[in-house]
Amino acid sequence: MSGFAASVERAVEAALRRDGPPILVPYCGYAEEEALVLIGRVVSAVRRDAPDPDQSRWVNFKQMASLFLTSEVGDVPVTARSVTETTDAEGYVTLRVPRPKKAEGWVTVPASIKGSADAPVEMRALVPRADAAFGVISDIDDTMMQTGAHNLARNLWTTFTGNALTRRVFPDALDLMERLSEAGRNPVFYVSSSPWNLHSFLNKVFDRAGLPEGPMFLRDLGVSGSSVIGASHRDHKGQAVDRIIAANPALNFYLLGDTGQKDALVYRDAVKRYPGRIKAVILREPVKGSARDSLSALLEIEAMGVPTHYARSFANLPRRVAPPDGA
Repeated sequence: MSGFAASVERAVEAALRRDGPPILVPYCGYAEEEALVLIGRVVSAVRRDAPDPDQSRWVNFKQMASLFLTSEVGDVPVTARSVTETTDAEGYVTLRVPRPKKAEGWVTVPASIKGSADAPVEMRALVPRADAAFGVISDIDDTMMQTGAHNLARNLWTTFTGNALTRRVFPDALDLMERLSEAGRNPVFYVSSSPWNLHSFLNKVFDRAGLPEGPMFLRDLGVSGSSVIGASHRDHKGQAVDRIIAANPALNFYLLGDTGQKDALVYRDAVKRYPGRIKAVILREPVKGSARDSLSALLEIEAMGVPTHYARSFANLPRRVAPPDGA
């Protein structure tokens, strides 16, 4: 089945895209104890039209659909600081370069496609500050941004008929993230099942709203050898949480999500795997009654000594969950 789907995917892309020279598209990377983890993708077709807040839903649809018509280029060597890695079949590449001593904040590393005459691309990785008190791992859809991800039809409608100027970040999410991040002192990481094709779009939405910038752990929804849409929602989020916590052994974490997409189960499992590393689990209830399926997992989390809270809003959280000073 996956072989047939892959053939269909390639045929559709070939019919709709306009290819050009390979381009290295950088994503926001992160830091491990000894390395900067640089993440990017090599494609030969990139479409990014400037949005207009008054443009029609049809124009929004065409612009959003164009983000998914990527022409990925596999088996391409990419080099940064004498480290070379080759892109996979979907064009993704991850480079681990030595982490500079005493580096903090966003560190920029020039990278390029080996043999290309184009100017190097700036790839960035976030290094937590030495005085960071903790880290924050947050879901995106229906946690930071109103999406309707719990309903597939509504999610697709919201995704494809809006643009970076019309998508809404919850004001209470902005307030909570400002409080927890403490003006950049504490690092923020975003984990979502949204596809990597939306990385630039999501960054624009977050930047416009004023959300703290952080590495995003998104999902490849292309066709792989064993799956039509890549890792499952739960597996993808769990693996991303693992990478973030393992990369930051000195930090404990707040986990933010919603009750509509099994975040309680993902975070319960993380609490089990990392005893003592989770400060609290905070979930939004996007639709009244959607917390029912999360209650059992939340009770298990509480039984392990981790405070939990779920509500329609992140405003007025109990002090035991998120103290006013973020301590």
